[in-house]
Amino acid sequence: MTSDAIVLDETIHQSTRLRIMSMLVGQPDKDRLAYGFIRNTLDLTGGNLTTHLRKLEAAGYLDIIKDSQDSKPRTWIRMTPDGRRAFARYLANLEKALNWRPPR
Repeated sequence: MTSDAIVLDETIHQSTRLRIMSMLVGQPDKDRLAYGFIRNTLDLTGGNLTTHLRKLEAAGYLDIIKDSQDSKPRTWIRMTPDGRRAFARYLANLEKALNWRPPR
């Protein structure tokens, strides 16, 4: 593979994970979104969202934080610095792919 190769991160590129990452990247570094908010906004089932979150967490792209609020369990999702870098690389490579022209 050459340095000119266009490679899209398959972990991010899957459509549901891309939507999750897109929501999270817009949050300031230390901010987080509630699991239920992401589930409802993206119209996902709990099982489907959990599966995608685990893949992103395993890649080091996000943190899943569990705590309680008013004696109710809460789950929060926050993008990691590695996740922000990976998303920036993904966008750069996507732009490169969109602007690609064959050599003359």
